[in-house]
Amino acid sequence: MGLREVKRERTRRLIADKAFELFSDNGFGRTTVEQIAAAAEVGPSTLYRYFPTKEALVLEFVDDCLADAVSWFREQPAMELPDGLRAVIERVLEQLEGNPDRIRAVYDLADQTGSVSAHLNELIWRFRTDLADELVRRLPTDDPRRSEFVAGLSAGIAMNIIETVVQVWVETPDTVDVKSLARQAMRLLHTGGVPLPSAQTPDRPDAQDT
Repeated sequence: MGLREVKRERTRRLIADKAFELFSDNGFGRTTVEQIAAAAEVGPSTLYRYFPTKEALVLEFVDDCLADAVSWFREQPAMELPDGLRAVIERVLEQLEGNPDRIRAVYDLADQTGSVSAHLNELIWRFRTDLADELVRRLPTDDPRRSEFVAGLSAGIAMNIIETVVQVWVETPDTVDVKSLARQAMRLLHTGGVPLPSAQTPDRPDAQDT
């Protein structure tokens, strides 16, 4: 990373940190872009170049964690996909766990503000889509439609594990180790400890296999 990129990243991080301080002190709705720009000692136009919306400021850290995990996966050589998915899940959780106050504040703001919640859902959907795209690239290509289907299911399960673990961690931070809980979740899925929809056709006269 060159000097210019380092300075840009430093400015970006400063803006996000100052925004979070103001959101925590004054509330999301009562904090203006102008106040954030003044606290970060940049102009509003500069702020908007880094963050097009206030919601993006709230979720900058989560966005970075999710995007980093997918970027890391793209750069890895061929590997067993179950191992790759486990590594992606643990990479996301490890980074989120490194800034617990920020994550709890994100959840609080998402609960209180519909636009923040909607933007968080967009980030989650983008992560699932990007992860699924990378899985498609790594799956067998003899049946592309099946590969897309399997990749979508796998990416959805990975994101559900992350979401469920983080939710438990946010609610009981002092009693949860995120990696251990994630591994427990993966074991439950592999051993049948989690009820899943039945794959068998119901035994009814009108039931047909599809």
